[in-house]
Order: sequence, then C-alpha cells, then structure tokens
Amino acid sequence: MLEFTDTAKTRIVDYLEKQRAQGVAALRVAGTRAEHKLWLVKEADRDAADAVIDGGGFDVYLDPTTVRHLDGATVDFVEGVMQSGFRVSFPSTQWDDPVAQQVQDVLDSMVNPGVASHGGSVSLVKIDGDAAVIALHGGCQGCGAADVTLKQGIEKMITEHVDAIVRVRDATDHEAGENPYYAPDARTSERDSPLS
Repeated sequence: MLEFTDTAKTRIVDYLEKQRAQGVAALRVAGTRAEHKLWLVKEADRDAADAVIDGGGFDVYLDPTTVRHLDGATVDFVEGVMQSGFRVSFPSTQWDDPVAQQVQDVLDSMVNPGVASHGGSVSLVKIDGDAAVIALHGGCQGCGAADVTLKQGIEKMITEHVDAIVRVRDATDHEAGENPYYAPDARTSERDSPLS
C-alpha cells in the first residue's frame, strides 16, 4: 500500500488544518507509476469505488487504478533550490548482476530525479553485453526530445559511472506514449532535455 514519510505527513496535516474551514478533509492521490498527482479534497469528493487508507492522521482516497499502480510507493516532501514539493517514489529494483545494479543506481540517483520534472521515468530492462537496455515511461515515452535525453543525458551518465557499459539502447515503444512532454514532431535541441 502507499506509505508516507514523517515529513510528508507533517506537511499534509498542516495543509489540511489550514483548509479545514473550507471543508477540506482528505488527500486524493491519483495516477500511475509514471504520472501521479496529489491534492486536497472534501469528504463529498470521495467516490464509492475509492479505497480509503489512513495516511497517518488523515484519510487518503485512491481510485482502483491508482491502488494498482502505486502499491508499494512512498510519498515524501522534498525541499530544494530547484524543486520543492511532494514526490512519489518506488522501491528500487534490486539486481543480482552487479553491473545491472550499478546502472539501476545511476537511474535512481541521477536520471529519474531529472526526468521526473517532465512527468517521466526510466527503467532498466536488462544488460546485454556492454549495453544497458532501458525503457522510458510517462512524459518520456513518445517525447520529441527522447533521443536527445537518451544520447546526451542518460547514456552519458551511465557510461561515465559504469565502466562495463559503453552504450545504451532504448527498448521503448514511443508510438504507445499517451502524454509526451514534447510533441514528437517538435524541434528538439540540447536545451529541450531535462537532463541537459
């Protein structure tokens, strides 16, 4: 089920208290692994099909699709110079292969925080010899800047930090992307990539 860090709980309870006079009573979380949103809602906004969980001092409404996609995720509140707000993260995949684990660590610590700002995520599919095979999701799937992000961002980061990897291949079906950050026919340049 969806978990909340102590920092996130404190922020949510504070926001709820400040808006309780307007009837705000709960938090709604909706979306998929690639794209998700959180917002405060009134009790009347609860749908009969919603799952209601205790977030730790507040109710959380989750529609059936969200329950399936966000199971095991953690909500945190992060503050930084470039970005502040709630962040939904997932347990990192653990690989038996040490090279795969190194690539996964680069994706988790360097790549995914950057592409998350564009509603995207990147996952490791497999290691194939000296190549890392990855898949792009969310705003990255079908994005017009995906090639730039791959070649000048993802591949560069992985090959600089994982000696055994010399190239990265994209296994993404970009035609299936439903909500690309940049339209596929848009002109792209280095500045269009969230990792440039």
